Amino acid sequence: MSDSKAAVLVSGKIHPRVLERFEGKVDVIKAPAGPEPSLSAEDAQRVTAAAMFGSFNAKWMDALPNLEVIANFGVGYDGVDVKHAASRGIIVTNTPDVLNDEVADTTIALLINTVRRFYEAEKYLREGKWVSEGPFALSPFSLRGRKVGLFGMGRIGQEIAKRLEPFKVEIGYHTRSRKSELSYTYYGSLKEMAEAVDVLICIVPGTPETHKAINADILEALGSNGVFINVGRGSSVDEDALLKALQDGTLGAAGLDVFYAEPKVPEGFLSLPNVTLLPHVASASVPTRNAMADLVADNVLGWLSGRKVVTPVPETPVKG
Repeated sequence: MSDSKAAVLVSGKIHPRVLERFEGKVDVIKAPAGPEPSLSAEDAQRVTAAAMFGSFNAKWMDALPNLEVIANFGVGYDGVDVKHAASRGIIVTNTPDVLNDEVADTTIALLINTVRRFYEAEKYLREGKWVSEGPFALSPFSLRGRKVGLFGMGRIGQEIAKRLEPFKVEIGYHTRSRKSELSYTYYGSLKEMAEAVDVLICIVPGTPETHKAINADILEALGSNGVFINVGRGSSVDEDALLKALQDGTLGAAGLDVFYAEPKVPEGFLSLPNVTLLPHVASASVPTRNAMADLVADNVLGWLSGRKVVTPVPETPVKG
């Protein structure tokens, strides 16, 4: 390694395009991800920036005395201890906006597939049952005449709402405060919204306030004709309550792209006919992931070359 180049820590796996962008510009120091830092004292001393996906706790930060910036691959950064980073003067960045359209598109696809059971219909055809058993069963639900509530109305939530408008559904939302610029119905509480709508889309980040916010009471309020879609964080859902509600008919159907303990999915979900499951793929297209990787690299390289980042998170504003 050359001492003339800044050293950037890459903890765990990261998109290969990030490493391609770093090549020749910085020295990359790789270390396995985990709760405990794992790198030599010499390398730890050299690191001034980190590019990561997943989690980055206070122990990692404190093991890197000269760390100045952490670039998180993903719009959600709940795995990074941003409070500790702020106390150390470390800038944290994420990758917003570049994945908004992809996640919003996936949300609509997941919703339609959940109410119309297209995956099951395709399997029926592929297995030859259309010929041997006749037409596929009518889907029990439809998107027609639905009232849709979004739990979360940030950038992605607003893109989802825009895509829902042509489907002639009523749209409402719940967040901590009303957004006066939006014409959609605002609900003052999650429970109030769940009682008023029959589709609930969860797009909130993982925070202590949203932890298991989708509980038995919310699912019961949504009702037996209700559909629950989650493209936010698995931690927002009480999965035991969701599984029970789907099994006993308290809730009509669910479409899930995220889970509480990924990649582990509760076994009970796998055999249910009224749940659609995806392996956290909402932003998983080549163009979108490349754009996310470029933003990670731009944040790191921008800070190292001119002390400027593109997308700092609010908790760690840039002061330099």
